[in-house]
Amino acid sequence: MNKIYLWGVIVTAIMLAATGYTLIETAGGKKDLSEVLSGDIVNTLAVAGAVALVIITVFVVLKYVRQMQVDSADGELAEESWDDIGEYYNPIPTGWAIMYLVTMVWGMWYFVVGYPVNSYSQIGEYNEDVAVHNAKFEKKYASITGDRLVEMGESVFLTECKVCHGLAADGVDGKAADLNVRLAVTTVKDVIMNGSNNSLLGSENPMPNRDGIMNANKDYAPITDAEIDTVSAYVANGMSGEGADVFAGACAVCHGEDGKGMEYVAPNIATYDQTLIVNVLNHGKKGSIGTMPAFDRLNTKQKEAVSAYIISLSKGE
Repeated sequence: MNKIYLWGVIVTAIMLAATGYTLIETAGGKKDLSEVLSGDIVNTLAVAGAVALVIITVFVVLKYVRQMQVDSADGELAEESWDDIGEYYNPIPTGWAIMYLVTMVWGMWYFVVGYPVNSYSQIGEYNEDVAVHNAKFEKKYASITGDRLVEMGESVFLTECKVCHGLAADGVDGKAADLNVRLAVTTVKDVIMNGSNNSLLGSENPMPNRDGIMNANKDYAPITDAEIDTVSAYVANGMSGEGADVFAGACAVCHGEDGKGMEYVAPNIATYDQTLIVNVLNHGKKGSIGTMPAFDRLNTKQKEAVSAYIISLSKGE
C-alpha cells in the first residue's frame, strides 16, 4: 500500500476515535458510544456529521496530494492569458459536484425531517422555564408593597443596574444617569435642542426639537439659547429658581404647570414615577450620555420594585 494511503487510514482512525472519546466524556456518565447515540438524535447526527467530515477531508487531501505526485499538466488552454501565462479549462470535478448536491439534500432533510426548526431546542426550553418562573414569582410576591418592595428593588438594582449607574446610583462620574435626581441640566438641554423619541409614555410620541418649541412669549418664534439655558436649570433644580416664566410659556402646555406631565401627551419631568421608569426599562432610552438598553429579562414585579427603589432615592429615603 502506498505510504500516503496508509497515513490517510491512520489519521482517519485517530480522528474518529478522538470524536467518539470526546462524546463519551461529555455525555454525562455514558459508558460507550452506543449509549451516547441511543437516546438523542442530536448526538447521532453530530457523530454522523463528524464521520462524514473526517472521511471526506482525508479523501480529498489524499486525492490531490496523490494527483500532485503523479499527474502532469495537460488539457485545453483558455483563450485568455495574462503575461503570456495561459490557463487550462477547469470543469467542476465530478466528486465535488456530487458532494455539493448531497450536502444540499442533506441540509434540507436536516431542517425539515431530521431536526426541524420548530422542534425542541435548549433556548426554547429555557424561555418556557423562565415564563413559568416569572408567573410563579409575580403570583408569590404580588402583595408586596411599601418598604419590602423598595428592598426588592434595591436587590434588582444591585444585580442589573449598578454596573452602569454605580452602587450609589450616582452615574459613576457621568458615565450613566444620576438616579438620585430626576434630571441633569445637560440632559434637559439635550432634549430641548434635539427632541426626544424614547417611548417614555409607552409608545412612540416624539417631542420636537427647539425649532418646534415656542418661546416664552408664545409668539410662535423658536425658543432662544438663553431661554434654553434658563429653563434647563429650572427643571434640573426641581422646578424651582429662575425660569418659571419660560417653562410656563414654552413647556407647560405639554408637561403641565407642575411639570408632572399629561397622560398620552408628555412624561413627568418633575419627579420619577413608576410608569416612566417601567417604560424606560421596557424600551430603553437614548440621551446625551449614550443609549441605555431595554431590560426585557426583568419581569413585571421586578420592574415595579426597581421603580420603587429609584423613586425612594430621588426622595432621599
